[in-house]
Amino acid sequence: MTRSAEVVICGAGIAGIAVAHELAVRRGLRGVVLVDERPPLSLTSDKSTEAYRNWWPGPDDAMVRLMDRSIDRLEALAHRTQNVFRLNRRGYVYATADPARALRFRQAAETAAAQGAGPLRCNDYQPAEPEGFEPAPGGADLLTDPALIRAHFPYLNAATVAVLHARRCGWFSSTEFGGFLLDEARAHGVELISARVTGVETAGGRVTGVRLGDGWSLAAGAFVNAGGPLINAVARLLDLNLPVFCEQHAKLAFHDHQSVVPRTAPLLIWTDPQRLPWDAAEREILAEDEDTRSLLEMMPAGAHTRPEGGGGSDVLLMLWAYHAHPVAPTWPPAFDPSFPEVVLRGLTSMLPGLATYLGKAPRPMVDGGYYTKTRENRPLIGPLPVAGAYVAGAYSGYGLMAAAGAAELLADHLTGAPLPAYAGAFAPARYADPAYLARLEQWDDAGQL
Repeated sequence: MTRSAEVVICGAGIAGIAVAHELAVRRGLRGVVLVDERPPLSLTSDKSTEAYRNWWPGPDDAMVRLMDRSIDRLEALAHRTQNVFRLNRRGYVYATADPARALRFRQAAETAAAQGAGPLRCNDYQPAEPEGFEPAPGGADLLTDPALIRAHFPYLNAATVAVLHARRCGWFSSTEFGGFLLDEARAHGVELISARVTGVETAGGRVTGVRLGDGWSLAAGAFVNAGGPLINAVARLLDLNLPVFCEQHAKLAFHDHQSVVPRTAPLLIWTDPQRLPWDAAEREILAEDEDTRSLLEMMPAGAHTRPEGGGGSDVLLMLWAYHAHPVAPTWPPAFDPSFPEVVLRGLTSMLPGLATYLGKAPRPMVDGGYYTKTRENRPLIGPLPVAGAYVAGAYSGYGLMAAAGAAELLADHLTGAPLPAYAGAFAPARYADPAYLARLEQWDDAGQL
């Protein structure tokens, strides 16, 4: 049984839904079909921290430009929908107790300003509004005055010597955002089919159709691989192998019933490596087991947290990718049972008040999924070597924030529209460029939390 479509998109996560919305609603394309064997947004997109930022390292301005464009689109949609997905602009706060790292904060902010993220202000601080997304300053604020730090962030470790508040950052509701895009796309003719993509048909080196697990075929001239953690499995249907890998990332929802972290706080990130505060008996037990011995060693930077939920909520989202490494995805994911204890202890370095929960923490809810990444932690957006085939993936931990801008870029490729200057930085063809491969050897900061 065969039907026809103009474009078939494999994957109804936020990447695929955003592409479908862009093609149908903004470009007026008809015959867009979205295929997924799972319910929309259920594989990885609804496991997100739901945060966004235009704060990215180099070595060029491509990530800042893509994210700024995506945030422009988020803000426009928030205006149009009376902020149905609850976009805020509380910002990301990076904190350190290391004077050397305080100097690097300034250098990073100056680099970000040069790349278009906005100006740097030093010890001239305006706190973020807890709700809404405008009016608000861009760029970043660097606080090195101890009195200012204590006045505005009294809950941080008293040893904190610098705070860098990146301002065009915040969070929003993934389910409200994705659900709105999907509903509007379907109202503009996008068809959602619950099925597994089992094959992609080609003739003369060009896509001609897609086979589905229920015995149907869709004749189509364009195919978009938006398979999230499964993009390489989908790519193999075209005899392609993409330069990606997966990492498991978990988060926990923690009930802060002691109100250690104010409900109006921004996203808080501790940038110092640390040793966890175990007592002598705990250290002895951990040292006995090869699987836990590493918890006695120096742990990486990056423990972070933010408030979650509206009025009346006491939930904090807590995250720390201290154990990230390439894995083969499995569903449902299995999480390390020590993860909640390790993350809580790690966050006490930044937020000493959380130590009140050690040994008597309320039971958290652990959730998570997989970051699908390229080596340099930049996405794959654009045409594949088979004519009519495209990829929108390797969105790592930034899929929600990148989705709108990435969908626009993918649609530019697919429809032959003029491409923005940053398009080449994300095109799969970049890996065929020897100069780019040589540049990767010097890449030292992928900007991952």
